[in-house]
Amino acid sequence: MTDSAAPQHYAPRWSDDTRVPPPYVGGERETLVAVLDWHRATFELKCAGLLPEQLSARAVPPSGLSLHGMVRHLAGAERWWFRIQFADESVPMLYYSDDDPDQDFDSLDGDIVEAFAVWRTECERSRQITAAAASLDETGIRKSTGEPISLRRILVDMIAEYARHNGHADLLRECIDGSTGM
Repeated sequence: MTDSAAPQHYAPRWSDDTRVPPPYVGGERETLVAVLDWHRATFELKCAGLLPEQLSARAVPPSGLSLHGMVRHLAGAERWWFRIQFADESVPMLYYSDDDPDQDFDSLDGDIVEAFAVWRTECERSRQITAAAASLDETGIRKSTGEPISLRRILVDMIAEYARHNGHADLLRECIDGSTGM
């Protein structure tokens, strides 16, 4: 505890922020799951209210990133880590092939509403897989190396993935319509 006063000026929030904040105190599983869900909700908030052409805008040249591409990428990451590597489900990869590994970001010809629906479905399936696991120590198999990977590590890596792309989303959104906030 400290005697110094808390600062009076905080980073501004989005006016329509409905995210559930992660707990300040809690168990490891509860905290990791809540932080990942908060990052998922943050990404969705950064995309809210934009028109399809704005979501597909590559607004921070020379980068080719767009919010549309990122939602496709994040849907693919959810499927890859939770369904394919951890749960060993036999499902096709999304927006990826060895011949065209960057199609999630590069090929924006699909329906953005459908891309968000796919992403939400993958997030929900990831939540189900996580909830069904008896322990964070349960492992899947990394397809690239054949080594085991724990659910704990997957959750941590997915939090990092969303944190990185939420930073990209901040820049894109500000360039698209001037909106800022955490």
